[in-house]
Amino acid sequence: MTDSKAPLQGPVLGIESSCDETGVAVYESGRGLLAHALYSQIALHAEYGGVVPELASRDHVRKLLPLLRQTLAEGGLKISDLSAVAYTAGPGLIGALLVGASVARSLAWALEIPAIGVHHMEGHLLAPLLEESAPGTEPLAPPFVALLVSGGHSLLVGVDRIGSYTILGDTLDDAAGEAFDKTAKLMGLPYPGGPALAKIAEDGDPKAYRFSRPMTDRPGLDFSFSGLKTQVLMAWRDSNRTDFTKANIARGFEEAIVETLAIKCRRALAQTGYRRLVVSGGVGANKRLRTQLAHAGQREGFHTYFPRLAFCTDNGAMIALAGSIRLAAGQTTGPEIKVLPRWDLQTLPEVP
Repeated sequence: MTDSKAPLQGPVLGIESSCDETGVAVYESGRGLLAHALYSQIALHAEYGGVVPELASRDHVRKLLPLLRQTLAEGGLKISDLSAVAYTAGPGLIGALLVGASVARSLAWALEIPAIGVHHMEGHLLAPLLEESAPGTEPLAPPFVALLVSGGHSLLVGVDRIGSYTILGDTLDDAAGEAFDKTAKLMGLPYPGGPALAKIAEDGDPKAYRFSRPMTDRPGLDFSFSGLKTQVLMAWRDSNRTDFTKANIARGFEEAIVETLAIKCRRALAQTGYRRLVVSGGVGANKRLRTQLAHAGQREGFHTYFPRLAFCTDNGAMIALAGSIRLAAGQTTGPEIKVLPRWDLQTLPEVP
């Protein structure tokens, strides 16, 4: 990413294609989100029980340009109105990333406008900025702690300024969303497993099964969910496997995940001294997690910020927003088509 004189800012197109969702959006500083569209590949991958990278890439090829035309039309925009194109440059599946990067770089070259390669997790981290602050709630601004939880990541991040990030805690094995999906699969729940497990957990008895809260009995902010997954496997193996038992095990598992995440968030806030908490990523849509952290904030005096449910999962809006912020700082990406399947969030340049 290079620094240059910031161009005049107009609508920024955002393209997200890091995994199995194709997202396109247009965001303009001062006006907000103008339009967005999302296509999910859930039906495509359901028969395999997980994302097949090659199929994901091919579907991005099929869906990206129609979604782009749809989004521009809904925003009342012509393609010549764009001032820049932002795209997810990583981390993610290399083939899927290359589809979005190739389209974005080609558009930028043809229109003679800048392109901005966006870090996927920075997009999630900034997603709550797409929302208007609730009455009586102070607007979100650094410094804050961010909990980024999804199928591929479980991160606690200290945010001093936009672009100045410190990883406070990471997962040592399965991410929280991955643990949800794998646990759901072993109990025979349909793909995608995480939302299905959360749904049946609503009918479960929270006292029927109590699983451990991993790594909360020792100092530190890292996560580990593989042992919890094994506990559930053993409980399921030894149960009568009725729907009632399934709901109880799901509830016990969800309670363990949610309480573990909440404990680590409160530790991170205490360690940094910050009083704002951002929760984003696919698991950030979990109703029990949102409720528990919101209530904890009310009791303990910190503010909690969530994106709307549609922007917890991967989406183009968060990429357009992050690109717009980087563009305003004059930070754009060179002409090469380059993606980073692995990309350390801490290496990003600070936004002045």
